[in-house]
Amino acid sequence: MSKRRVRKSNYYLFERKMMRKMLSLILISIGMVFLFRELIRGRFGEAVVTFLASRFRLEYSDALYIYEKTFREHLDMIICVTIIIALIAVFRYSIRWVTEYFNEISAGCDALLDESKELIALSPEMSFLELKLNECKNVLEKRERDARQAEQRKNDLVVYLAHDIRTPLTSVIGYLDLMNEAPDLPTTQRAKYLSITLNKAYRLEQLINEFFEITRFNLQSIPLARENLHLSYMLQQMVEEFYPILSPAGKAAHVDVPEDLILPGDPDKLARVFNNILKNAAAYSYTDTTIEIRAWQEGSQIHITFTNQGPVIPPENLSSIFEKFFRLDSARSTSTGGAGLGLAIAKEIITAHQGTISAASSENGTVFSISLPSMEN
Repeated sequence: MSKRRVRKSNYYLFERKMMRKMLSLILISIGMVFLFRELIRGRFGEAVVTFLASRFRLEYSDALYIYEKTFREHLDMIICVTIIIALIAVFRYSIRWVTEYFNEISAGCDALLDESKELIALSPEMSFLELKLNECKNVLEKRERDARQAEQRKNDLVVYLAHDIRTPLTSVIGYLDLMNEAPDLPTTQRAKYLSITLNKAYRLEQLINEFFEITRFNLQSIPLARENLHLSYMLQQMVEEFYPILSPAGKAAHVDVPEDLILPGDPDKLARVFNNILKNAAAYSYTDTTIEIRAWQEGSQIHITFTNQGPVIPPENLSSIFEKFFRLDSARSTSTGGAGLGLAIAKEIITAHQGTISAASSENGTVFSISLPSMEN
């Protein structure tokens, strides 16, 4: 069905009622004119003649003559005046009737800005507009909720960043003060303090870079330096780099990717995506479990999944896990995670590659799924 036909069907009740109302008013007006015309010629004329004869004590013939001269000879003009008056009355009533609908529409528009959860109700023939207004009301309420949630997450981010930055910064200042106040520290102890200070400074740099990176991705398009990647080699190398992080807790990662699978894309940025997802999987998986990494080609798409065994992510968190400024577990130690921006960065990069990323979580595990085009566009 075309858009024009849908719109016509939406307005059908309103058009039918307007047509019925206008037709009724016109028929009533015509009926009143014809009735008035017949009255002037019939009993109304007799009544006027009788009234003139009795009131002014005239002969019947004289009263009839006056009636003929006053009414009968000017019958057309009287009927014209009557028609004009009837049309004015009809027009006035029609305007008042139509303005009632404008009042309903105005009240419905005012209700869009109300905080009331009640639905907007209009006349039955205005059901098409009632539906549109309620859709607008729902959209506005959702946008307001999303704006409040975004503002809250942004405020939370400031708190998280302040805490995350203050922790390594306090250590840096503390160890530097200690070395400054004790210049005669043994060489081995001074080297130890310098190593700790340097690690904390690197940690501080990482947090600041992560914050500025998500801000940069949000404010401008991400430039891509595309080339053909050997996906199996990239993921195998990444798993080896994660060995020191996984092995202390008995964790491991297994890669199941065809060696000849080629993925076109920006190697540095896709490596950042896989690193962020693998880092998240390592942090939230149970001890003595294996993170399964699989990839395969299906038609013009390459699918990549990261599956880990860990706590089930609640649905309300799962729907927001890729949003900016969202952090799954604010109580988690800052030494095991960043500022909660890794997955948001991953989504920005995948979107720039014209791909999709999603997450699902159940008792069987948490799965991050990526789909990317197998050919450059």
